[in-house]
Amino acid sequence: MGFSSRSYTRSYLAVPGLPRGIKWLLIANVAMFLLHLFAVFQPILFELALNPLQVISRFTIWQPLTYSFVHFEFWEILWNMLTLWMFGSDIEQGWGTSRFLKFYLFCATGPAVLAVLLTAIFGIAGPPLMGAWAPIYGILLVCAILWPDRQVLFIIFPMQMKYFVLLVGAIALYFSLAGGTANLFLLSGMAFAYLFMKMPRIRAYDPLSAVNRAYKSWKLARAKRKFQVYLKKQGRSRDIN
Repeated sequence: MGFSSRSYTRSYLAVPGLPRGIKWLLIANVAMFLLHLFAVFQPILFELALNPLQVISRFTIWQPLTYSFVHFEFWEILWNMLTLWMFGSDIEQGWGTSRFLKFYLFCATGPAVLAVLLTAIFGIAGPPLMGAWAPIYGILLVCAILWPDRQVLFIIFPMQMKYFVLLVGAIALYFSLAGGTANLFLLSGMAFAYLFMKMPRIRAYDPLSAVNRAYKSWKLARAKRKFQVYLKKQGRSRDIN
């Protein structure tokens, strides 16, 4: 059934539902935020944030995914989770949970991998990146494409969805040009959302499988290094004897 023939064209003055994928994303993000309130967990959370130099030097391959679940600021997680619920619910209900989660993870990991590649090529380094901004921007773009004329509230002013997303993107771009390069990186979530919608092969992308393959490759490489070290030690022992 098409989007236009169902309740997905409703105004955002109505209350959205809570589909399964959105529910578990909310639980995961809020749980991680609550952990940061305890000092003992904060070093662990910093290890989950995205530090491209660490990904390259220490092969912390989990960071391009886990960074999007790490929030330290209350207003940041409040905005991100409200946006995820209010705007992401209709996408999941229309696409199904599996496709929506692939889309969400693609918009999260895509900009992170891009940041790692830019760091590897140009040596660009900045502060650790965290927060669900990239997939949230991706969700907003999809909503603007699917329902451009839907009425939403910006503070107290009603406006069409396409203009709301344009305004949000312009604000993020302004802060990026003002020196907040992290905003530019996170804003690229919109570009990856567009790629996901327009390229069928990308919709078949499975980031969890990609992470699993990378983890197995890392384990294999580590095992090879350990075996090489063992052989060298055995060789030195025979030389001494």
